[in-house]
Amino acid sequence: MDLGIRGKRALVCASSKGLGRGCAEALAEAGVDLVMNARGAEALEQTAQEIRDRFGVEVTTVACDVTTPEGQDKVIAAAQGVDILVTNAGGPPPGLWTDWDREDFIRALDANMLTPIALMKALVPGMMDRGWGRVVNITSQSVKSPIPALGLSNSARAGLTGYVAGTSRQVAPSGVTINNLLPGIHDTDRAASLDGGVSKKEGITVDEARAKREASIPTRRYGTAAEFGATCAFLCSQHAGFMVGQNVLLDGGVGNQTM
Repeated sequence: MDLGIRGKRALVCASSKGLGRGCAEALAEAGVDLVMNARGAEALEQTAQEIRDRFGVEVTTVACDVTTPEGQDKVIAAAQGVDILVTNAGGPPPGLWTDWDREDFIRALDANMLTPIALMKALVPGMMDRGWGRVVNITSQSVKSPIPALGLSNSARAGLTGYVAGTSRQVAPSGVTINNLLPGIHDTDRAASLDGGVSKKEGITVDEARAKREASIPTRRYGTAAEFGATCAFLCSQHAGFMVGQNVLLDGGVGNQTM
């Protein structure tokens, strides 16, 4: 399918690896030029060059922590005029509800709620002026089905979801759509970290922890970054202009909900 976005330009955050990279590659395959961001300059440059070589698109890199005001300023300066925004940041660590203090919640809100909002506020007005734009926020399956050990993530991402629910309806008349993409467990460093935590807690190997988690997924496997990226690219396409304020769940069927 031709996604109809060849020649567009996108900012993809946290895109040197994992789900962010999957999104960047899928957009590049559709002919979209990229502004790529990640904290690690070496991994970011390597990924960017691989995408240039493979897809022949222009790629600008911005190595910084986008969850900080300084990082946001750098990314926003490089991304002026983008047509597509994909927000993404690693989730806060797991723990017990008794472990977290105010500072822990502030860090989670900064990374997983306030950073996407800051990027939208900076870049969506230009999309509205041009009459076309796409925003996809990578959030979490925990928005629909909270995960007890991820209370910080549950809280911050639910806050972003509420913000998008109202904002997306306000910008839609200008040709801009905002939607959220909710990953379940995908084969990324984040999954490996969670499996490592289960391994340590339960006294089993990491492979056993993974097998145990896979058995709880109806598809009996982890998702891939490539299929996640393909879904993101569709949400950024010309064909998704009637999707507004939706929370698209990619979890292999783990969430057992009617709606």
